[in-house]
Amino acid sequence: MTDPVYQTEALLAEDIDAYLVAHQHKTMLRFITCGSVDDGKSTLIGRLLYDSKMIFEDQLAALEADSKRVGTQGGEIDFALLVDGLAAEREQGITIDVAYRFFATEKRKFIVADTPGHEQYTRNMVTGASTTDLAVILIDARKGVLTQTRRHSYLVHLLGVRHLVLAVNKMDLVGYDQQVFDSIVADYTDFARSIGIDSFVPIPISGLAGDNITSRSANTPWFEGPTLLAHLEEIEVDSGADQAQPFRMPVQWVNRPNLDFRGFSGFVASGAIRPGEAVRVLPSGKTSRVARIVSLEGDRDLAVAGESVTLTLADEIDCSRGQVIVAAQSPLEVADQFETTLVWMDEAEMVPGRAYWLKIGAQTVSATVHQPKYEVNVNTQEHLAAKTLDLNAIGVANVTTDREIPFAPYAENRDLGGFILIDKITNQTVAAGMIHFALRRAQNIHWQATDIGRDHHAGMKHQKPAVLWLTGLSGSGKSTIANIVEKKLARMNRHTFLLDGDNVRHGLNKDLGFTEADRIENIRRVGEVAKLMTDAGLIVITAFISPFRSERDMVRGMMQPGEFIEVFIDTPLEVAEARDVKGLYAKARAGQLKNFTGIDSPYEAPENAEIRIDTSRMTPEEAAEVIVERLVP
Repeated sequence: MTDPVYQTEALLAEDIDAYLVAHQHKTMLRFITCGSVDDGKSTLIGRLLYDSKMIFEDQLAALEADSKRVGTQGGEIDFALLVDGLAAEREQGITIDVAYRFFATEKRKFIVADTPGHEQYTRNMVTGASTTDLAVILIDARKGVLTQTRRHSYLVHLLGVRHLVLAVNKMDLVGYDQQVFDSIVADYTDFARSIGIDSFVPIPISGLAGDNITSRSANTPWFEGPTLLAHLEEIEVDSGADQAQPFRMPVQWVNRPNLDFRGFSGFVASGAIRPGEAVRVLPSGKTSRVARIVSLEGDRDLAVAGESVTLTLADEIDCSRGQVIVAAQSPLEVADQFETTLVWMDEAEMVPGRAYWLKIGAQTVSATVHQPKYEVNVNTQEHLAAKTLDLNAIGVANVTTDREIPFAPYAENRDLGGFILIDKITNQTVAAGMIHFALRRAQNIHWQATDIGRDHHAGMKHQKPAVLWLTGLSGSGKSTIANIVEKKLARMNRHTFLLDGDNVRHGLNKDLGFTEADRIENIRRVGEVAKLMTDAGLIVITAFISPFRSERDMVRGMMQPGEFIEVFIDTPLEVAEARDVKGLYAKARAGQLKNFTGIDSPYEAPENAEIRIDTSRMTPEEAAEVIVERLVP
């Protein structure tokens, strides 16, 4: 006879196993709450967690205690405290950072991102929206559609979020008035159509009181639509769209645990792949076939979009992190110039012409952003002329990378068309971008091969080409030292050319001013000229303030390894200002000369210059001798 206790335990174990299996196969919905400040985003998420029974007893006790101590509901439960965990958020009653929360119901699992409403933290909202399937746009029923409502709606649409819910919150504070709700929906509908949003689901709610969150409210008998949770449970997430596209997998890691295994690990961005199918590695274009598909569970017969796997190839071809494995018959485009939309996320404005790091997928390349074609007014959708982009500005600009990269338009694939820009000095993320399409060079312009190259030019002159890049403050002595260096090299029968900062502005760069963007373009042009001169076999001597490290590094990158020699003419500001041979510092101090380095524009001293000249310890003649000795031992 079977033990009843044993039977009970067995049935319980079966129930648990069945529950776990069912839970494991629930679909996942990622969504975001956004909108203007104080629209009740955190309160709404707290209410969802509370009503979904996703709060443990100790969490509920802590919530009740915190609500009495720092809450905003007069001692009643303040659901926003479940999400606003930072001390600064609780002190100010606002959301600052993106907060992710997990919860589940009988029908579906959810990951929700609570994002800030303050304009200052729009960059955090972009981060949260970049991976979501649905956006809940909250509107305070008392305030209606605000600028930040429009900005967040424009951004989620721009970022490719397919499903929108318009949650008109705080209906309890307007007496659950249907006319208020209808008026807000009408205003939002007009705006949504203007930016290309075809449909959204409007729901009148009260996050605090719980109206129409998980159950239909008796306070809104005139509303016949779904509750918020019911809509979140029933909305279809179109996961099949990515699987229907051609196969693409950016390589995140070359997996080499031993001598007998070499695999390429990554997240399948689109399509499906099976062993034996032909693939191509971009940007090199090398082809092979998939030998194995390896996962934690072992070898597999199929990998589809949304899964992380390791592929082994039949041939030993070059493939590294950042490259993309694609279906051989449906390759991606490869290009180095693009039209993009940029969302600027840094306090410092965008500087056209400056080199930034561009990270797309697992690949990081150097990129230059050109002057914006226009900036978008999120309220009117008007295209405004712009020379740069400030914090939270949205604009369209061309971007050029230092080498070709595989990509897909963002509208087709987020993973292969979305990127971020990183400041090379601060390592801060300064922008999020979406690629529209590649810019094509004219088909009849290409490199013309020549029989006489740079090695021949240098051999005729019996010297090694080089660029001596003298940088320092105005009045530091750059031009004086550069002139002496050239004379010394001339006496040694070396072939040289001196490019002086003042001289090139009389001709080549006479159209440029002294704004940050113009200074960058000034150095870029000089760098291109210096490169041509080294191709001719010359020793190029330059004397430029060149105040920004990133631009000096840009010129270094144009040259052959070892040919760029940075010479820091290290003169204290007070010494350079005391000389003031041109009277420039006096004009700058008087406000007559704007953007003057050292006064109202910064100078970024070299960190690893090949040569440092301390002009307080040596004469220009001695400094020149040190430089020449370094170049020609």
